[in-house]
Amino acid sequence: MSIGLLKVLFTKILNLFFIFAFMKQKLFTAAVAALSLLMCANSEAQTATSLFWRADSLQVKEIVSQQAVQYNFVGHHGPAVENSHCALRIYFNDSGAIDVYSKSGKQMELREYLWYPTAAQQSNEGAGCDEYLVGRTVGVGGIALWDGEKEVKLKATKGRTARVGEIKNGSFAEMIAYGVEYKGELVDVSIRVEMTNKSRVAKVIATELNGKKVQFLTGINYHKGETVEYGKKYIAVWGIHPADVSQNPSPLGAGMKFKPSKFEIVEQTQDMVRIISKPAVSISTQVVAASIKEDELNTAEEFVSYMSK
Repeated sequence: MSIGLLKVLFTKILNLFFIFAFMKQKLFTAAVAALSLLMCANSEAQTATSLFWRADSLQVKEIVSQQAVQYNFVGHHGPAVENSHCALRIYFNDSGAIDVYSKSGKQMELREYLWYPTAAQQSNEGAGCDEYLVGRTVGVGGIALWDGEKEVKLKATKGRTARVGEIKNGSFAEMIAYGVEYKGELVDVSIRVEMTNKSRVAKVIATELNGKKVQFLTGINYHKGETVEYGKKYIAVWGIHPADVSQNPSPLGAGMKFKPSKFEIVEQTQDMVRIISKPAVSISTQVVAASIKEDELNTAEEFVSYMSK
């Protein structure tokens, strides 16, 4: 074989080697990028939402209803939003209540279990449970109005809208009641729950959408035997709720932080620590839910300490 032919073969082999090395590097780089994106997505994807009609189970962003009470026809009774530690739902009725789905804090669950995992899923997959009992109250930071003498539920005379969606670094669920009778006029009231990707704290925002000043009533409910503590800036409740969905309920925590300058009454009733706002177009509070099944806030002492800071 001539020297010239050897040079040609050597050059081709060298070119193939460099092409192979380049492709290998590209594949490696692509794999690293994909893994990085996956890890980033997992670390960022710490909120989720769910809203659907039970008739078809199709996830939607909005439900507009002239019939103000769709409690039994909307999935998990209303729009829901989730972070790593719990899920919160707003009831699609006149109660203005916010309810809690408790978790261990180790996985996202709302879209998979749709609020109601089976006993087997709880046992085998570590799924959470609906153990919180709202009763006739506004639950965990839910909203009613105050007319100066008594509580006014958000009884909508012109329909109700439910929404879920995304915010910067998180997700929200919202319920709007149209035409609520309040002090001789009609008001439209929005309850919005926002969760961010890297915090267990949820923000509840209540707004009168026409710019009218009203007094909002909110707070945290409790049951007999629970630990109840509150101050000028916080509410903390810890204990076992009466058996309802779960026949073997475990201790739970529910708390609220608020700005005392925005509220004129903080008081304990027979089933709630409630706060009543000064006249305002909008208010906001922060709510936290915890469970004995999680690693961070799993005792009454730890939970009260966290809320009172």
